Amino acid sequence: MQFDSFADFIAMGGYGFYVWLSFGSCALILLGILFSSLNDTKRIFSSVKQQAQREERIKKAKQEAGQ
Repeated sequence: MQFDSFADFIAMGGYGFYVWLSFGSCALILLGILFSSLNDTKRIFSSVKQQAQREERIKKAKQEAGQ
């Protein structure tokens, strides 16, 4: 489908509101998923790091108790 002007492109044959609303909502949902995934990844890495530090402290305490 070809459009005569940019305004016709934005109007999308009278369906522009619905077309652009669907594109906008899809973009917002995808951005929400992206930020949520990045936040979850950061939280998981932090949890793994804390657990490794905790295990290291336990190991060190057992070694000191055995001496």
